[in-house]
Amino acid sequence: MTKPFRIPMSCGTTVFSIGRQAGRFGVLLTLFLNCFGQGMIQAQEKIEAPELEGGVAWLNTAKPITLKSLRGKIVLLDFWTLCCINCIHTLPDLAKLEKKYARELVVIGVHSPKFENEKETASIRKALLRYEVKHPVVNDANQRIWRTYGASGWPSLVLIDPEGNVVAARSGEGNYDLFDRLITQLVKIHKEKKTLDTKEFKPELDKEASPEPLRFPGKVIADPASGRIFIADSTNHRIVITDMKGKVLDVAGGNGPGATDGAFSAATFNDPQGLALFGNQLIVADRKNHSIRSLDLKTKKVTRIAGTGIQGQDRDGRGKALAVPLNSPWDVLVQGKALFIALAGHHQIWKMDLEQETIAPFAGNGRETLKDGPLSRSSFAQPSALTTDGVTIWIADSETSSIRSIPLDGNGEVKTLVGLDLFEFGDIDGIGDQVRLQHALGVTYLDGVLYVADTYNSKLKTLDPKTRSSKGFLDGFHEPGGISAASNGKLYVADTNNHQIWIVDPKTKEKEKLVIQGLGLPKP
Repeated sequence: MTKPFRIPMSCGTTVFSIGRQAGRFGVLLTLFLNCFGQGMIQAQEKIEAPELEGGVAWLNTAKPITLKSLRGKIVLLDFWTLCCINCIHTLPDLAKLEKKYARELVVIGVHSPKFENEKETASIRKALLRYEVKHPVVNDANQRIWRTYGASGWPSLVLIDPEGNVVAARSGEGNYDLFDRLITQLVKIHKEKKTLDTKEFKPELDKEASPEPLRFPGKVIADPASGRIFIADSTNHRIVITDMKGKVLDVAGGNGPGATDGAFSAATFNDPQGLALFGNQLIVADRKNHSIRSLDLKTKKVTRIAGTGIQGQDRDGRGKALAVPLNSPWDVLVQGKALFIALAGHHQIWKMDLEQETIAPFAGNGRETLKDGPLSRSSFAQPSALTTDGVTIWIADSETSSIRSIPLDGNGEVKTLVGLDLFEFGDIDGIGDQVRLQHALGVTYLDGVLYVADTYNSKLKTLDPKTRSSKGFLDGFHEPGGISAASNGKLYVADTNNHQIWIVDPKTKEKEKLVIQGLGLPKP
């Protein structure tokens, strides 16, 4: 994500620098990994891993953890930050490794923040609950551990052997096979040396007592014409459908994370996010399944309509929608028979023809940055929300803390209304380049105004798309992830970290909590 991690690589060779520039440890670690052969670990010299000093708080553990206390264990450090889609993609790999090597491996998350909001322990705790992280995490709010290890990009993984020596380091996502192979070798080596501790490590997981039936709802839309509200109950892995007063009419999913099609009662989702109506279909961005699913609201059946269920790597994928892999779809927008998809994992906007059932990139070259210009040469950074007035599509481009625009017909250029760069963010009202947002995940259009869920500032803001003037509108939220306007003139807000849906009158700024009635807990 964002800044490249400075590890020079050639065929099977990794060079990783430990230590601050004028640092306390000041050592250079050179590791040679034969990644494509037997994968034997060879190091020029043993380099003891620096202690995890400088964190401001620990989570998922009753007390701080030292590397010294973990002697005998294989330790995998995960340098991450909660906003980063690549870090989010790495979490399932870590969970697989933790399960496979439950008696040999301890994973430690080192949360080194990008955004100001991510320095807050409360925000990290919410993220651990939302993404169901089961290992200890240190809040490296001041990036002291980050600097000690010489990290410069998210995610970065550092492998430490049972004797406390660093044996491997790699940045980016998709490194499961490499670390699986290396851990297997370490287990074998240290069993033979009798230096391996095989007593299972059991962290004390943080918990949250919440009276709300929803759990980290990501997105919401309302359809007053049919009298229904549709909620992505993301961490409960289900779609909740209520009437306009909050009485539950239907639930699809809620059977744990999965990718099963079929009847609402049997279907499964995995962190569903964006929602859009297309006739009698509710279209869902099934984020962690890397798929687009359709809920037939008459027959009450769920069907996958795009994506293969496997995370895609090809940013130029095109063809039949069910044959083209997708990458973390975060929002969807229907216009006519076209479905626009915010592919957060590819940093692109894709377009699906719902009639022909074909799909192709629409805007963005896949590079994670902010670049305006012709659609195919523009760049986005984790686009997470879409809205339109029927002429223009506006995008909440979360990692650049910006709001971007694209002509709906594709004839024109990508432009930026507010926001400057990956590392320009804040909470500043003003006009155009004066404006600062912080990791906005939601945007909606109503009566000539864009309403922005300025997620990490935990408030709503308005933005005039003509004058580029933006100002604070309403606060009292906790990292709202979704906002949508309905035909009744109301705004519906997914107040993600408060596990609530709010109905907001934009004229009076009054907000009313949607009280969910008749919604049980999901099946364990």
